[in-house]
Amino acid sequence: MDDTSPEVKKLVHEKLMRLSGEERFIMGCQMFDSAREIILASFPRDLPPDQLKERLYERVYGAPLRKSPR
Repeated sequence: MDDTSPEVKKLVHEKLMRLSGEERFIMGCQMFDSAREIILASFPRDLPPDQLKERLYERVYGAPLRKSPR
């Protein structure tokens, strides 16, 4: 769904481009951290660490984690 007008899209883009590369990078990291916290909050609290990591990977990347042979 896209209900944002072209004018508003342009304004947002211009505002973001006025930020330094470092500021945009930090902003992206903060958004990823927030998304990660939301995902983690949706999981059962008693998941073992290995299952938690696997499920987090699958939710973020949309594909199962391929485990390397040991």
